[in-house]
Amino acid sequence: MIRVGIIGCGKIAQVRHLPEYASNPNVQLVGYYDKKLARAQEMAAKYGGTAYENYFDLLQNPEIDAVSVCVENRSHAEISTAALYSGKHVLCEKPMAVTLAECESMVAAAERNGKYLMVGHNMRFDPVHRKAKELLDAGVIGDIITFRSVLGDAGPEGWSVDDESWYFDKNKAAMGALSHQGIHKIDLLQYLTGQKVIETTAKVLTLNKRDDAGNLIGVDDNALCILRMSGGAVGTMAASWTVYGHECNSTCLYGTKGIMLIYNDPGAPIVVRDLSSTSTAYSFEPTTRSGVIDEFVDALVNDREPEVNGKEALTTMRAIFASIKSSEISKTVAVNSSFVSHF
Repeated sequence: MIRVGIIGCGKIAQVRHLPEYASNPNVQLVGYYDKKLARAQEMAAKYGGTAYENYFDLLQNPEIDAVSVCVENRSHAEISTAALYSGKHVLCEKPMAVTLAECESMVAAAERNGKYLMVGHNMRFDPVHRKAKELLDAGVIGDIITFRSVLGDAGPEGWSVDDESWYFDKNKAAMGALSHQGIHKIDLLQYLTGQKVIETTAKVLTLNKRDDAGNLIGVDDNALCILRMSGGAVGTMAASWTVYGHECNSTCLYGTKGIMLIYNDPGAPIVVRDLSSTSTAYSFEPTTRSGVIDEFVDALVNDREPEVNGKEALTTMRAIFASIKSSEISKTVAVNSSFVSHF
């Protein structure tokens, strides 16, 4: 039985972490912290366990084996690192942290303390994407030459509980659409292609979102990236908080033997077209589970590295920070091509 504490009891904890932990037979929820004590107490009353007035006391509880870190971006590294040094395994929400140094410190903390660190990149656990990966590995479209991927919606205004959205606050969020939407697609593209991003040419922009005073927000609301991968594939990734209509979420891969369209057709999550234009469609039963919590728990139960461990997530974060740099200097930036280990 894995005994879990929750640090940050906001919306992502309430809609994903808590119910998925509660329904996992290998988990007991035992501790809760939130900056609003009443919120932690509410979750403790609902799921059982103890509410804490500060997260340090939660981390000092020897009965807690692992924690989910579900707070604002700026605090990810501080809390995750403290948890790892307290002997807890950590599942941290994405983005991993707000600087590359913080990301590396989290990986180092996990290694030095012999604990597992996982980052909540959920798209790769979608059954549609798992099937797409299986088909790609089987060579159904041959070698991937190019790709395009997009994820856009109307923005994060309704993502927080109690109308306390911090996503536009640069002091808490640090980054915007690229780190919240684009990060999903970069991790997914690396997963599907089996390649790492080695170059990015990007524009990271604030085009439309405004604060209550009518000023443009302090973080980006759109990002466009041209990505070159380690295996030779090249493609585009677009992330947006200004798609004011139905969410855009699709990935298209173009190979030497055909095309794969993922979430491009509402009636068929995967469509494969071969060189003779014959199409094969794949449909799936819907699921409400993210797959992230189940993967984390299974890794702990079986004493193995989780699929999206700290080092794996670090490659995605390097691409995010390189894209921001590329936009700032209006040049292509290399990434993941000369990894230097600090451990």
